[in-house]
Amino acid sequence: MKDTLVSGEPKATIPSARGSRPADGAAEAARRRKKLITLTRPWLLLAPSLVVLAGLLLWPLIQVGKLSLEDYKVKFGGGESTFTGLDHYQDLLSSDLLWKTVLPNTVFFAFACVGLTVALGTAVALLLNRLGPTWKLICSVSILAAWAMPAVTGTYVWIWLFQPQDGMVSQLADSLGLIDAETTNWFTERLPFYVIATINVVHHGFPFVAITVLAGLLTIPKELYEAGEIDGANAWQRFWKITVPTIKPVFLVVTILSTIWDFKVFTQVFLMPGGSGDNPDVYNLGVYSYIEAFAKNDYGAGAAAAVLLTLLLLVITIVYIRTLFRQGEEDL
Repeated sequence: MKDTLVSGEPKATIPSARGSRPADGAAEAARRRKKLITLTRPWLLLAPSLVVLAGLLLWPLIQVGKLSLEDYKVKFGGGESTFTGLDHYQDLLSSDLLWKTVLPNTVFFAFACVGLTVALGTAVALLLNRLGPTWKLICSVSILAAWAMPAVTGTYVWIWLFQPQDGMVSQLADSLGLIDAETTNWFTERLPFYVIATINVVHHGFPFVAITVLAGLLTIPKELYEAGEIDGANAWQRFWKITVPTIKPVFLVVTILSTIWDFKVFTQVFLMPGGSGDNPDVYNLGVYSYIEAFAKNDYGAGAAAAVLLTLLLLVITIVYIRTLFRQGEEDL
């Protein structure tokens, strides 16, 4: 009674530390299970897709990397490979053709295409944004026709336009006294070849940029432009002070995606006269890899060039993802 009553009032019972341990342990175990489920459930849901992607993408990459370390000979009923280590990479990185022709062609061509594609696409998006609903629909469908056209078809159209002697552009330039259509071949020299290839790639790629940027423009409140006009900003100032900062993530996405696509252009270069191996001065990395592997039957050297191109694209992709994350943190 002394233990339970103090001055005639019941005494509160204090649970012992020994009795509370099992309850605390059960709660901690439940928290751990919940955390484990939270961490593993997304991966379990993604597992089927990841397995398919690994089979379609990762396994071929592994095989290309393995092939770049071998000297592979195709024989009837299979093939024979001899391990050569990094010999193909050593030969590739010590090649004057790579440093003086292939890489400059790849890099400068890609950046020229990206800059012109984004600039033209943005200009078209600004124009579409000022049109009425009917004309906006008509123009959008018209430019999307260029994007829907297969790269092979588009390339042959541009080849036909610049065909020596009887091409429309050749005939027009000849009538203006700029060239002699009988002796001028646009495809034999490096600069005019890549000018035509750049026009081809930009023509095929700008609709994607235009439609994507247009979607971003439609999210900008009109009040921002009205306020800019009241403050005396002209059209150029409104573009740089309002449009660009507001839809900066959109410009970032189309720029990086265009860079990735244009670094690995193959069809538009390979199908043009001389691009399939007759003229080494117009090789880019994609074409160089194909020529080494399938035209010269040096599969190890072609695989090494493909790995180099993949690493370049991987670096660009990492920069793209980090820039997007950084942009997201700044927006927050």
